[in-house]
Amino acid sequence: MSEKRFNSFAEFYPYYLSEHENKTCRKLHFIGSSLIILTIAYALLTQHWQVLWALPILGYGFAWVGHFFFEHNKPATFTYPFYSFLGDWVMFKDILTGKIKT
Repeated sequence: MSEKRFNSFAEFYPYYLSEHENKTCRKLHFIGSSLIILTIAYALLTQHWQVLWALPILGYGFAWVGHFFFEHNKPATFTYPFYSFLGDWVMFKDILTGKIKT
């Protein structure tokens, strides 16, 4: 079975949200994204650049736990890496602004 192809991020985002219907999965994504922001801020403020190695672990670790144990699906990152990365940050913004409930 071939994967669906999306022509734009606007077309992809509803699919992305459908892969994140579980509230715990969304919360874990939000926690991971928040930790990324905090880690980057810490590195910039302290110039302890070595902490940046943790960014992929923080970002993907929380998200993948959400997908494998709560959402029970394969993360979109594996099939749509760029759109999925954008989707993470748009969903973060949508949760932060209350557009999406957790």
